[in-house]
Amino acid sequence: MVEIPVDKLKGVFDLLAERICAGEQVLEINKEAFWSVPPDQAYEIYSEPRDLTIGMLSESWGHLEEMLSDPDRVVGYGFVWLAEVLRAIGDEAGS
Repeated sequence: MVEIPVDKLKGVFDLLAERICAGEQVLEINKEAFWSVPPDQAYEIYSEPRDLTIGMLSESWGHLEEMLSDPDRVVGYGFVWLAEVLRAIGDEAGS
């Protein structure tokens, strides 16, 4: 088990957001589709995933924008959509 203090997690988000804000005002990601591993298989590292699906960054981002425009639409799965978008940003940005 990994324990992550929420205040430290927020601190990391804040640091990374500051880094992004210091650059371009619009981030361009030159990828769209990605492999998605179902949650019940993602952490079973001794078995190869059987049911890979394809995700779309534009779809994940669209869900996040919908939550911004209507806070009643905020769901916990938003962290997954955010993770997919952040992964693409991190891959694009490199180190």
